[in-house]
Amino acid sequence: MNRKTALQEFANELHISNSQIFTYTQCSLKYRFQYVEQKPPERISIALPFGSAIHAALEFYYCSLKNSAHPEPLEAITGRFDDCLSIDLDRTDVPVIFKKDMPDRAGAIAMGKSILKAFYESADLTGMEIVSVELPLAARLFSDERRSTDFSLIGVIDLLLINENDELIVVDNKTAAKPMAQTTADDDNQMTAYSYLLAGNKFIFPTASVKCRFDLLRKLKTPKVEHVYTSRTAEDRRRFAKVANAVLAGIDAGIFMPQPSWMCVDCAYSDACKSW
Repeated sequence: MNRKTALQEFANELHISNSQIFTYTQCSLKYRFQYVEQKPPERISIALPFGSAIHAALEFYYCSLKNSAHPEPLEAITGRFDDCLSIDLDRTDVPVIFKKDMPDRAGAIAMGKSILKAFYESADLTGMEIVSVELPLAARLFSDERRSTDFSLIGVIDLLLINENDELIVVDNKTAAKPMAQTTADDDNQMTAYSYLLAGNKFIFPTASVKCRFDLLRKLKTPKVEHVYTSRTAEDRRRFAKVANAVLAGIDAGIFMPQPSWMCVDCAYSDACKSW
């Protein structure tokens, strides 16, 4: 089950995802274009289909490991990446923005295969078991006064592990050129959203903290995998729910405005923003 299919399970109920929350807080006008008006993108960055293809390859790896205790061969994992990226690029009818480290399709495929090779050779789950791969979850959002709202938070957890001490570990896979600062990992709302979903579905006690790990697949000449550890508490979850409800209030009030930042370079709605 891919991420898009998993999220379709919640299509018939009022919901919001961390991706929507992130988009609104970074640029509410982009949120309007993408989610309210549902404008088709004017362009896409190669990072989007590249990241999706990497996720598909990692899902294939972990599912085979969970189901048979042995992962598929590296060639099968990189083949899944190649197929997914090629299909996405063939299907898109909007311009794709390539980057210096991935100047064209062939460069993107070569980078992905190199990254996956580094991942494959360094992957180590000693002392851990796979609980679930690409786990779709939904949990009711509560107000700061602990009242149930009409909305659910939805999301798909990349990988859920359990260690020898019976502690759950949430793993999120990311590709990036630069290392991740510890403060970035500690402040990342995506992990807090995952923590909220786990608590809402009784994977953990309401007051328990959650161990989290970012697996950073570095896009370098010699790719490598870095692990960045963090955790989330019940207080983090409470604050996240407060942010989510504030975002929903802003959307309901029709508050949408541009927020210039470094993200504008790859924005899929640059032309619409300029004519706003």
